[in-house]
Amino acid sequence: MWQGIVGQDAVVEQFRRRLVSGRVNGTFLFVGPAGVGKRTFALKLAQALLCREGTHGSLDPCGHCEDCRLAQAGNHPDLLTVAKPADKSEIPLSLLIGPPENRMRQGLCHDIGMKPFRGGRRIAVIDDADDLNEEGANALLKTLEEPPPRSVIILLSTGADRQLPTIRSRSQLVRFAPLSPTDLARLVVEQGIAKPEDAERVAICAQGSLERARQWAEPALLEFRRELFAIPVVEPGNSQSLAKLLLAFAEGAGKEAGERRNRLRQGIGLLADFFRATMHTLAGAPPSPDAELQRAAVAAVKTRGGDLESVAALVERCLEAVEQVDRNAHQTMIVEALCDDLGKSAALHAGLV
Repeated sequence: MWQGIVGQDAVVEQFRRRLVSGRVNGTFLFVGPAGVGKRTFALKLAQALLCREGTHGSLDPCGHCEDCRLAQAGNHPDLLTVAKPADKSEIPLSLLIGPPENRMRQGLCHDIGMKPFRGGRRIAVIDDADDLNEEGANALLKTLEEPPPRSVIILLSTGADRQLPTIRSRSQLVRFAPLSPTDLARLVVEQGIAKPEDAERVAICAQGSLERARQWAEPALLEFRRELFAIPVVEPGNSQSLAKLLLAFAEGAGKEAGERRNRLRQGIGLLADFFRATMHTLAGAPPSPDAELQRAAVAAVKTRGGDLESVAALVERCLEAVEQVDRNAHQTMIVEALCDDLGKSAALHAGLV
């Protein structure tokens, strides 16, 4: 374990080799599920690269020099960070190339090209790179295509397919693995996310993501999961029950629109997980370690049969609904349309329409 980062030893060794060979500069695209340590690793890597007291060629920062203290506090002048503001749905263009009155004289693309203030590098970490709109991504291209000398730019993403091909082609891809259930269960307890007796179940449901583990530690989500799997989703005639359950789960978050959207995103995401597990069962893949999900998938296969293509279409339909939630479409309409389509699929497969 490097600098307290669990489960990413392969990435650590990759960067140790890069540092020894002098191939650390340039643009990196860190991809992997949310909550597996990408951001923590990026900031620790930045600290190691900015540290001037550590052993030459070592990836380990000393932790006590002024550069390390500034990096740890988020105040190092050569460490630049950009993230989506909490009240925005996308990274504002002004954070990348400055406000309209100061285009290309402010913002990350300008600042990364300045001479380092303290050390030999300037490092930029772009968090929430999935939330770059097309205009913002295009604004980055020239900087990524011709990075300033001795600069390091790190984009954090949940998947390479979430980025424009032009960004992928200009970046060195670094894959972060999901955390193992054992590692995740230990972190869940250490960070006080769940009680020891609940840690294993939360870790399995979270599918390798500490961020998802925080969500799964909520009793409301676990209860919703139990109720969802009790509904034979793939049987005709159950669309109204499913819609009622999804809407009640979202409304249970309270009056705050953002919290309701998050709940609905979780609920539909769990439905997509169910259909993925059904596909894996149809394809003869090894059983999921999530016993509850596996039982629901096996029951669905017995009911529905072996139509991989139509189940894959249901996964895509769920993902489309999640995108609609992110676009702030009317939640009741999203749920009713989704459940109606799922009901039609089940009836069509059963030969009732």
